[in-house]
Amino acid sequence: MLTLSQGKRLLIKDMAYYLVPPNAVSPCIAPSLGRVKRGVGTIEPVVNGATNGTTKAPYPFHTDAEPNNPTVIPRDTLGNFHFTFLIRHPRSSIPSYYRCCVPPLDRVTGFYDFMPSEAGYDELRRLFDYLRSIGQVGPASAGQTANGRSASNGDHFSNGFARGVEVCVIDADDLLDNPAGIVEAFCKSTGIDFTPDMLDWSTEADHQQAAEAFSKWKKKVKSVEEENSEWAEKYGEKAAQVIRETVDANLDDYEYLKQFAIKV
Repeated sequence: MLTLSQGKRLLIKDMAYYLVPPNAVSPCIAPSLGRVKRGVGTIEPVVNGATNGTTKAPYPFHTDAEPNNPTVIPRDTLGNFHFTFLIRHPRSSIPSYYRCCVPPLDRVTGFYDFMPSEAGYDELRRLFDYLRSIGQVGPASAGQTANGRSASNGDHFSNGFARGVEVCVIDADDLLDNPAGIVEAFCKSTGIDFTPDMLDWSTEADHQQAAEAFSKWKKKVKSVEEENSEWAEKYGEKAAQVIRETVDANLDDYEYLKQFAIKV
């Protein structure tokens, strides 16, 4: 990649939800990313011998599928990226997402309908498992050691493709509890030189900005009843029920991913 040849790396942060068709819909490679038949008599092979046979509207071109690939992105393209994963407990992320879908924040975010399917945990887990199954990440995990040595330094590119990089999962709560340790472990796993000034908020203005930005992230262990009561007070009984159902629906996927989180 150009950025690698220049000694630079591009950081992209996004949700797996936007790469994986929701509600377990069978995926197919996006026409803009696949090989498209153009012109009379032009024939191109089907990707890995698989196809979903979609040729009718609204698809302008024949769209191919790749075996076991849950995304709309070809495996070769996925191979250009070094994946790391950021997770947050549903009891924190789902109310936060709901808050963005109701006044007054909805006018800022543009989210006017709360859609439980957009929580994204299922899609993230399926992408995570796929990348592990093809050897693009793992089997070693960041923060864990083998024979007393660090499992990886993050430099796992072969011919421009990521191969066997560490499983690097960061839990937001762990990051808040130990920012220095988690950031250093992340840097080590991804091959980024860690320096203490990454965590230096030395001026009063910096301190104030950080305090305001992270104040809403402060953890407090609450019972299910306390959470339900808090959500009902903020958003109403019906909304609280929807939030609870969405939290519970995504808990298994969160806990599955949590077992791979960096430990320092």
